[in-house]
Amino acid sequence: MRFFITDVFGNDKYSGNQLATFFDFGQLSGEEMQKIAREMHFSETTFITSPEKVNDGYDVRIFTPVSEINFAGHPTLGTAYIINNYLSKDKSCTVKLNYPIGQIKVTLENETLWMRQNQPEFGKSTDTMLMAETLGLKVGDIDDRFPVMEVSTGLPFTIVPLKTMAALQKARVYLPKFFEFIEQTWAKEILIFSRETYEWHHDLSSRVFVEYLGIPEDPATGSATGCLAAYLLKYNVFKSDEIELTVGQGYEINRPSELKIKASLKNGNYELNVGGKVIEIAEGNWKM
Repeated sequence: MRFFITDVFGNDKYSGNQLATFFDFGQLSGEEMQKIAREMHFSETTFITSPEKVNDGYDVRIFTPVSEINFAGHPTLGTAYIINNYLSKDKSCTVKLNYPIGQIKVTLENETLWMRQNQPEFGKSTDTMLMAETLGLKVGDIDDRFPVMEVSTGLPFTIVPLKTMAALQKARVYLPKFFEFIEQTWAKEILIFSRETYEWHHDLSSRVFVEYLGIPEDPATGSATGCLAAYLLKYNVFKSDEIELTVGQGYEINRPSELKIKASLKNGNYELNVGGKVIEIAEGNWKM
């Protein structure tokens, strides 16, 4: 079975978020896919389950090391790249992926792949004291001008605004409080962000903790960044209903990543685009 490894949202090899993509084509059960994802032990592994289009898109399944999920960002970009380069017959600038949450469109512009995410769903706000304790921070580290809020564009995240880069760097998931947190929330994954940055050309810095799905910290998270884009627009963080931003992630775990946002909010309708580069690392054959 043919497979590929790519780095997604990186500017060079060995940066960004690693992805393994398999040309499964109906050979594997879900249980076997899960075993392969556990063996790869990347944040996610994807399986293209048919070489032919269905409703003008390709059926794809996504697995973390511990479970299958309905949507994720860097697997979408990386899988679209592989489809466009090694499977698609028309080599167009647009690839559509079929997920349980619906069809996601990916567009290639120069070296950047862009995915259009679904309309966001906002949940409830989270107690700042519990959130601070879950992250090993003080309540004063959280920027109280904006709420700690659940958001989903297909995979739910709790968005946490922080005042400083120092707080962002200091954050760690404290498991006893984390288990208390996930009992009370729909969005069990956590994105924290700061307006302070590592690079001069970045607008925000973020970190993403996905303990619930077996990923202590993710180096680049497109799904979470789509949720962040919706949050920034809803709460007018940049005082504009149209934003173009660059987000740095993964620096704390030595996988520097760069995610781009182009988003707008007009008449209650969100347009959420998250983009980045995909770098091909390797291909091979998996022994069955």
